[in-house]
Amino acid sequence: MSATHLRTSLAVAAAIVAASALLAAQRGPAPDPLVRENAVVQAAPHTYVILDDFVPLVPNVGIVVGETGTLVIDPGLGRRNGETVLAEVKQLARGDRLFIVSTHFHPEHTTGYLAFPDDAIYINSTTQESEWAENGMGMVQAFSKRSPLTMELLADATRRVADVTFERDYTLDLGGVTVRMLLVGPTHTRGDTGFFVEEDGVLFSGDVVMSDSFVAAGGEASMKAWLAAFDAFEAWQPETVVPAHGAVGTGELIAANRAFMTEIRDRALELRKQGMSVDEAIKVVSSEQTAKHPGWPRANGIGNSVRAAWNEAE
Repeated sequence: MSATHLRTSLAVAAAIVAASALLAAQRGPAPDPLVRENAVVQAAPHTYVILDDFVPLVPNVGIVVGETGTLVIDPGLGRRNGETVLAEVKQLARGDRLFIVSTHFHPEHTTGYLAFPDDAIYINSTTQESEWAENGMGMVQAFSKRSPLTMELLADATRRVADVTFERDYTLDLGGVTVRMLLVGPTHTRGDTGFFVEEDGVLFSGDVVMSDSFVAAGGEASMKAWLAAFDAFEAWQPETVVPAHGAVGTGELIAANRAFMTEIRDRALELRKQGMSVDEAIKVVSSEQTAKHPGWPRANGIGNSVRAAWNEAE
């Protein structure tokens, strides 16, 4: 990356972080889980984001545009949201080839792909493919019960089988821009995947790196996998980090997430040595962390983080 390109990327990153912070300040009652129309923000020369506006069940949708192809990251909840994303893609795309990926298998990160044409190429890890086969429709049914609108949005939701699969990593050439894909779970899910736009220095981190939020550790989470994910992401040296949900930030988010995950791990192991049970330790660490970070979402992930550290110490 040239010095001029770096300065430009940093300036744009600062602008998108500021826009994300403004949305945070404007939070009110949660609106419908719909991807916003005509709301694309350019994060870098090749990278665009439709910010989630802090709406539950809406992801930060990524669009990466190359000379020969366009990649969509997390196409939204159901066909209607996918149609909104696809309309934006058509305005931005320069090449004919269209690709879709998901940071993980949950419905708001996948089922928007139903709106995409059959010749769009869905790329996914074999782990995510297995997760969808095992639990995808169960998640769709659970999400459908949240409101009449989510039921409507997911009425025809079904699995779209990947056209291309990979085990651990994959590199996609879009023509003048390269996207690197890396499976890093089990963290939030077994198949959590990060996407790095090399020429732009933009990382789409899924639920693995968040901004002003506890990490959403799932029941199968590994503390070792989470810390290894931070190492891998940091090695890419991203200038901008786009979480699956919430505020966009700089590459410093990775170190911030590592700091509180390490703190949770160390405190859990300290309480373990004192003879506490894991359930007692979860109560202590959860109380301490929520007091330290009042208002942070996803506090239910603290317990799974403690349990992961506990189990890996055995």
